[in-house]
Amino acid sequence: MPTLLHMSASPRAASSHSLAIARTFLEVLADARPDIEVDHWDLWDGRLPQFGPAAVAGKYAIFAGAEHTDEQAAAWADVRRAFDRFNRADCYLFSVPMWNHGIPYVLKQLIDVISQPGLVYGFDPETGYTGLLIGKKAVVVYTSGVYAEGRGQAFGVEFQGPYFDDWLRWAGIPDSQSITFRPNLAVADAEPGRQAAHAAAREAAKKL
Repeated sequence: MPTLLHMSASPRAASSHSLAIARTFLEVLADARPDIEVDHWDLWDGRLPQFGPAAVAGKYAIFAGAEHTDEQAAAWADVRRAFDRFNRADCYLFSVPMWNHGIPYVLKQLIDVISQPGLVYGFDPETGYTGLLIGKKAVVVYTSGVYAEGRGQAFGVEFQGPYFDDWLRWAGIPDSQSITFRPNLAVADAEPGRQAAHAAAREAAKKL
């Protein structure tokens, strides 16, 4: 049975715009593709490992072809568990609010934990990086409260989509769809944009 992994980078629960749009996607997907099993990964649940000194040393031990120490091996086992859960999925749904022009730090933490040699990427000194997550698809829900295209730099600069879309491509997942909802908090009526985002989520679920 194919699996979709829904990864939430929003801590706002019922108040989250990105999670509300994701729920619309999942409701339609349940009808359109009942063969797909859905796994939910709340990145705020405290189970995402840190990528600290032992894990970093373990990464460079791999580059050097050296054996892991016991501490490095334990840290690397945590990395592998996170990667294996991520890699088991055939497709992904990401709920990604904008934080300070970019992505929430917990999503960056996931990227730093699983983006390892031989797992997410390969590397050749002459040809560079090769993404190893081949054949997977992704749908990304991007939201922001103030920034939107055309509002000017006083309303923010968007590094959210360019960074995360590029990471997906770099990891070997160029087949991705983006859904955006960017209401201006100073404007009372955000409903047209909300309806458009939910409509886009329904269409994306039908096409998965």
